[in-house]
Amino acid sequence: MSARRVAVLGAGIMGSAVSIDLARRGFDVTLIDRESEPMAATSRWNEGKIHLGYLYGADPTLATARHLLPGGLLFTELLSELIGGDVDGHATTDDDVYLVHRDSVVSADQVGATFDAISALVRQHPDAGRYVVDVSEARAAALTPAELRAVAGEDIVAGFRVPERSVDTRWVADRLAGAVAAESGVELRLGTTVLGVEQRDDGSTPWRVHGDDGYEERFDVVVNALWNGRLPIDVAAGLTPEPPWTHRFRLCVFLRTRAERELASAVVAVGPFGDVKNYNGRDFYLSWYPLGLIAQGTDLELRSPEIPSGTDAEAFVDGVRVALERVVPGVGRVIDDAEELTVEGGFVFARGRGALDDPRSGLHRRDRYGVQRLDSYYSVDTGKYSTAPWLAGRLAAEIAG
Repeated sequence: MSARRVAVLGAGIMGSAVSIDLARRGFDVTLIDRESEPMAATSRWNEGKIHLGYLYGADPTLATARHLLPGGLLFTELLSELIGGDVDGHATTDDDVYLVHRDSVVSADQVGATFDAISALVRQHPDAGRYVVDVSEARAAALTPAELRAVAGEDIVAGFRVPERSVDTRWVADRLAGAVAAESGVELRLGTTVLGVEQRDDGSTPWRVHGDDGYEERFDVVVNALWNGRLPIDVAAGLTPEPPWTHRFRLCVFLRTRAERELASAVVAVGPFGDVKNYNGRDFYLSWYPLGLIAQGTDLELRSPEIPSGTDAEAFVDGVRVALERVVPGVGRVIDDAEELTVEGGFVFARGRGALDDPRSGLHRRDRYGVQRLDSYYSVDTGKYSTAPWLAGRLAAEIAG
């Protein structure tokens, strides 16, 4: 009996991980993506936070932290199995510093109380010892006034050290793309944009996948793992999306310095969001959400915006520098020392609506993600980058079962 044929739509971290897992279970997998190589879009261009839940300090229910923890705690272990190597030297080594902006939607006292509750969840979790570092004694430590002034600017009113780490997504993208290419059970169909998936009722192979370049093929199973464009394909397949949702596209800055630089990995959270990631002293990620959010919408799909280049990219970097210097002094020196600098971006999908400066917004929670199923068609809302390998493994086991 021949192996069941599976189409995986989207070669980001979710699609790549589930393709490898299914192929290793004996499935015949075709991985389809519009880019020229796997891991070339959103999964390559983000901060790579390995979530424990602290980013969602405006969710007092702790539902987000509970949902994120299983995948975050096992992220590096599962990623290592997929790529055949560990992340040493490509993940941040110090605790993240979470900074509370003066315009935060949640007070510093509320943030501290929520962080304490999240830390308790982390300590109690049976996989706490399997994170990038052992977090079985996790604590969120409030910064003293002197410590705060040493790392934060004038717009910051409080800060906390939390035991979260981040991984360099460009390094992961290269390794995971190599692992996909080396997997004999995975056929890559690149440069193809999927236009639709239709269910067949003639007793033949149940799903027909067709693309913009005339591509058409039938499969036993379809996994829709697209970051953007997932919902229109779901509708074509007969699966009704569950509202509410919001699509966003945000820009960020990736750079490599000439020499090693000391700068804390910091997150400005629960208000005007911003990120500084120092992966290894020379590779950095910078974002300032109010400036980087260049497109959003609530339709089935968000049109891809144009990534700025030339003088427009320079103007964006200058804006990020000015904004981040007010919250994390020292960013300007890192930018000035850059030998390589890239402005890129990616899509964000969330089951919620509203603005991040509104405390009532559903975007302050991220516990409503996972897999929807229609017969042997699966639509995957990955949730967060760090939950993808864990969710991919669970989905592959379900399909195999």
